[in-house]
Amino acid sequence: MQIVPATAAHHATPKGSLLRVLGVSFGIAVTLGSTIGIGILRTPGTVAQHLGSVGLVIAVWAIGGLYAIVGALAVAELATMLPRAGGWYVYARRALGEYAGFTVGWINWVSFCTAVASISIAIGEYAGRLAPVLAGRAKAIAVAVLLVFTLMHWLGVRVGGRAQEWTSFTAALGFVALVVACFVVGGTTASVGVEPAGAAGSTTIAALPVALAIAFQSVIFTYDGWYGAIYFSEEDTDPTRNLPRAMIGSVLVIVTLYLLVNLALLHVLPLSRVAASQLAAADAAQVMFGARGEAIITALSVLSLLSVMNAGFMQTARILYGMSRDGLFLPEVAVVNRRGTPTMALLAGSAVEILLVVSGTFEKLLAITAFFFVVMYGSGFVSLFVLRAREPDLPRPFKAWGYPATVLIAVGLSFVFLVGVIVSDSANSLYALMAMAAGYPVYLASKSMISARETDSGGF
Repeated sequence: MQIVPATAAHHATPKGSLLRVLGVSFGIAVTLGSTIGIGILRTPGTVAQHLGSVGLVIAVWAIGGLYAIVGALAVAELATMLPRAGGWYVYARRALGEYAGFTVGWINWVSFCTAVASISIAIGEYAGRLAPVLAGRAKAIAVAVLLVFTLMHWLGVRVGGRAQEWTSFTAALGFVALVVACFVVGGTTASVGVEPAGAAGSTTIAALPVALAIAFQSVIFTYDGWYGAIYFSEEDTDPTRNLPRAMIGSVLVIVTLYLLVNLALLHVLPLSRVAASQLAAADAAQVMFGARGEAIITALSVLSLLSVMNAGFMQTARILYGMSRDGLFLPEVAVVNRRGTPTMALLAGSAVEILLVVSGTFEKLLAITAFFFVVMYGSGFVSLFVLRAREPDLPRPFKAWGYPATVLIAVGLSFVFLVGVIVSDSANSLYALMAMAAGYPVYLASKSMISARETDSGGF
């Protein structure tokens, strides 16, 4: 495959360029890998606990799938219209201005660093379950895993891309195998309804809207990652054709798989047991395979975590790289090696992730990321409306199907998601606003340093 600098359409830079070496298979893999994690193994119990009805459980998962689909349609238009590294930040900057773009990029980067740190800890904990000799060494394992991933991605985008394809497709097949096993090995059980959380007797109907909002929040959190391919639009060999296919196709696969996982678990376990479980998939595996069930689910969890972590590593580096190249962060970070890796952005992210693991501060940051997701999604949908109105002649190789109705659906469901976040965790929602505000001095400092350097250069 011919390697073409991804910045060929822009101005070349002596600091190196991203490489156009990725295609549809990677786009599908990174979307699957960004989305399908241990959330789908844990969240069914949370949703069942709040709703207490098989019909409502399946309906909320289906609505969450609709959200991911209409979101993918909207963002596919943005990604093919503005195929540049950086993800959500790129669209917010173009439509809403530099500071809005910086804020979106800031919270996106912080969220991903936090997620990667927490995933590395989870890998360490699961490794201790699979190999008792490693028990109690989660942080050490997490740091080792982070260092290994840093080295792997230093070797280039093609190495990281191949790793993503292998881990994503293998993990997806593992979940398919779990679904098949539930229907083939598991026995049919009667679904026993449980009362929605916080409801009692005649108050059940009154409490249902809040229960739905909270359950929907959990579902959307589990679907998060459906936009995974947008960070690599600049490295796609043909983003006009490949991105819509990869994004829409992979999201349809994810929605189908999530619905099947829920139906499969309810085929093996009664709803009351699903609602009472912190890891319903492990309970179902235990029913089917006995003592081996826990090991099977643990192994599947580790595999899915490795896939999510690989995607997160690649995405985090490209957020900071894009912001730096566009003058919203230190220009020294906009360095790409000859193998297509944004090296300084990679090292910056890895250093922060290791610090979060060692200090344990990732736990607090993780609690506020749900609010960040609402901001990122919302910024993209608003940007689409703004750019449609303000720049109607901007080339749009792909247009969101059903616009504006589909995007309005996404906005409405985003509002429901926001309500769920605030109701279920109002304190951390406030902390999230504070974390967003903390980006402002970083923005001012970056702009000041860049301006000072430009002034000094001009003096020569």
